[in-house]
Amino acid sequence: MAKLKAMHQGREPNERAAPLIASAVRTLEAEGGGIAALVAALGNGVGQSFVEAVDLIGGIRGRLIVSGMGKSGHIAHKIAATLASTGTPSFFVHPAEASHGDLGMITRDDAIMALSWSGETSELKNLIDYSRRFRIGLIAVTSNADSTLGQAADVVLTLPQAREACPHNLAPTTSSLMQLALGDALAVALLESRGFTAVDFGVLHPGGQLGAQLKFVRDVMHKGDAIPLVQLGSLMSEGMVVISAKGFGCVGVIDGKGKLAGIITDGDLRRHMRPDLLEARVEDVMTARPKTISPTQLASEALEILNSSKITALMVEDGGKVVGIVHLHDLLRAGVA
Repeated sequence: MAKLKAMHQGREPNERAAPLIASAVRTLEAEGGGIAALVAALGNGVGQSFVEAVDLIGGIRGRLIVSGMGKSGHIAHKIAATLASTGTPSFFVHPAEASHGDLGMITRDDAIMALSWSGETSELKNLIDYSRRFRIGLIAVTSNADSTLGQAADVVLTLPQAREACPHNLAPTTSSLMQLALGDALAVALLESRGFTAVDFGVLHPGGQLGAQLKFVRDVMHKGDAIPLVQLGSLMSEGMVVISAKGFGCVGVIDGKGKLAGIITDGDLRRHMRPDLLEARVEDVMTARPKTISPTQLASEALEILNSSKITALMVEDGGKVVGIVHLHDLLRAGVA
């Protein structure tokens, strides 16, 4: 065992590295070639079918049913999930299970998108027949427009022929990536055509860091008596008390109408350090026109401002008045950062 470990720590990795890296590069180049061929196809005939597919999906009252067998089925799963998360109700139906009752999940208000590189996947037959019987829109994603699937479909997205990254040209690799990329292109085109916003995205992604970034500032800010504020004309001795008591490392300076005139931070204190600092007026120490944010902006925007400005807290303004404060620590606790 010790000898084997020594071999792995010695010269063997160097001898193996070059061919393994070369293999990885060949795979990526082959798959990149497939994507390039797909881009070219969209500019030469497939583009019109793509538009028709977007119009068909965008016009249904129900959901888009995505189906496929084998590797195409795995890709179909991901496409359905991406569509659903970007505003196009969608789910995956396994073609074999469809033949045993799951066809009942599909209504006349739906449309079907079936993935099959050859277009001759036998398990799709009953799904194809069902779509024709009940006049359910059918989109084919295949490399063979003249196949059984292609001939039956209302819209055919014909994938260009491309060599698989597999050295035997057998294992679905390049072809799977092309299917996935085309599915992503459909999802993004539908998202943009619907005007699907980051706020809409947040409604469908409430969990994890992504959900946290899509929270609003109002969801994480401190408000009411927690906001560190003093009036214009106050002495710095009062401002220092507020800074210490509120614990944000800063204090906002407001005028008689509650509008923010400036802010005093630890940096301002260091720059104005002198024996009579506590007798000075807050307006003589504050930074005027500080950066602020609205309560309706995203928490991720607050994080971007804090990072780019190299500050730790932002006053929140609404209608010209201070309504809250958000600190970097609040964004960390919420999982935004």
